[in-house]
Amino acid sequence: MTTEHRKNFLLSSIKMAMATLSSRVLGFAREILMAKLFGASGLTDAYQIAFRIPNMLRDLFAEGAFSAAFVPIFTSAKVDGDKHARTLLWSMAIVLFSVTALICGLIFIFAPELIQLLTNELFTSDANRFEMSILLTRMMSPFLAFVSVAALFMGVLNTYRMFFAPAMAPAFFNIIMIISMVSLPKYLEARNLHPIVSLGVGVLVGGFVQMAIQLPMLVSKGLFKVEKIDIFSKDVKEILKRMSIGTIGVAATQINLLVSTFLATGTVIGAVSWLQYAFRLFQFPVGILGVSIGNSNLVYFSELWRSGNEEDAKKALQTSYITSLFVLMPAMALMFALAQDTVAISFQRGAFGLDDTKMVTEALYAYLIGLPFYGLYKVFSPSFYTLDRPKIPVTISSIAVLINIIFCISLVETYGFKILAMGTSVSMIFIIVTQSVLLFRMLNLELTFFFPIRFFKICLCAVAAFFTASYLRSFFPVNIFSTVDNLGAFSISALGGGLAYLIALSVLGDYVLIQRFLNKLLRRK
Repeated sequence: MTTEHRKNFLLSSIKMAMATLSSRVLGFAREILMAKLFGASGLTDAYQIAFRIPNMLRDLFAEGAFSAAFVPIFTSAKVDGDKHARTLLWSMAIVLFSVTALICGLIFIFAPELIQLLTNELFTSDANRFEMSILLTRMMSPFLAFVSVAALFMGVLNTYRMFFAPAMAPAFFNIIMIISMVSLPKYLEARNLHPIVSLGVGVLVGGFVQMAIQLPMLVSKGLFKVEKIDIFSKDVKEILKRMSIGTIGVAATQINLLVSTFLATGTVIGAVSWLQYAFRLFQFPVGILGVSIGNSNLVYFSELWRSGNEEDAKKALQTSYITSLFVLMPAMALMFALAQDTVAISFQRGAFGLDDTKMVTEALYAYLIGLPFYGLYKVFSPSFYTLDRPKIPVTISSIAVLINIIFCISLVETYGFKILAMGTSVSMIFIIVTQSVLLFRMLNLELTFFFPIRFFKICLCAVAAFFTASYLRSFFPVNIFSTVDNLGAFSISALGGGLAYLIALSVLGDYVLIQRFLNKLLRRK
């Protein structure tokens, strides 16, 4: 990977991370407001389950299998000219919207049956909760179509080196959600509707805005002109073929999600919400850092590999791998050290009580074990699509799902809902270890690809960050009833842990080099 490519990759990752940070902060604010207004109750479980139905399929039609199948082929189409690229864009947009709209219709019609499939008798025995789940499912069903087309637009814009603005689109979704929760509850209550319906309205409108906000960006790149539509073209067929392969893996993953949700609803009321709140905290660093690095890697790795620069492509992949570890290892260390403070500061207010904090913290610990592996999944898995080996990640994911299901079913009665979070981490670790072995063989890599000196430095410095944050936190009293006290203790401990990480890297002779490089990069900006 040339110095210029490395600079471009890092700059793209930084831009996307900054935009994603804005979106995740707003998403976090959305979750905080939801916890305050609705807590972790049977009705919040109803919303989480209803939203999970269209959200389950977004891995196929949005961020997952579709993006991995579409971006490499669209990159090749651009080489043939803008006309070819525009034809593929709008042909694929029509196909994608038509398919997802059909699925949305089926979700609307069969909402009661889907809710029954996702839950057990403990959940459906409450008629009000069951009816609310059906209502919210039907309200939010079009979200799948909107977010899928939005992901298509984002993938296209990324290939034109537009990373910041498209990554801001999800921020508008979160803004709409927050506005809905703030402004609609009284209006809904006046019409004999529960205030939680405001979440359904927010998802519906926010999904549409997330898609529509990217249209001016397409205009700016001259992509809004449509000369020809060919939904049966070779490129469209190839994308659908790759997606069909990816469907198997996504289906396996969704089966896993169905089983996990079913098991969670059978443990205790509130478990679905506790797991979701913990997963939201866990996803915060992954969403900001892991996704940004993964999306940038997909663009650069695809371009280099398809242009025949295989050695540069391998170096690009390693840069993404190390960069992902560089940012996610300290994130895992600090969140482990300050997990309870993180949950209390984030959610403990209003309807969200002390018991909720304790339950979410237990689930968060289990999720955090898999944090770095989630980041690497965003880097490694799409690479197989560029290598024209899409069946490999699908097969691995299917096996991982089976392992997860067996793990959870075997242990849930003994350890409760938190084992469902642990199962997610165990399956992700299996996926990354297996994918690493296969990439090692397929690309004829050296062991130093995965275990350069920097790898060990990062791990060692992350351990230093954990112990430093834990040590500093011990100087403050544990008062989880005071958000102000928690915030002060958390801030000082996290800052100390972060500084320990950077200082340790500097002492080991690594961070200084990265700092100088980023400073030069930003000055060029």
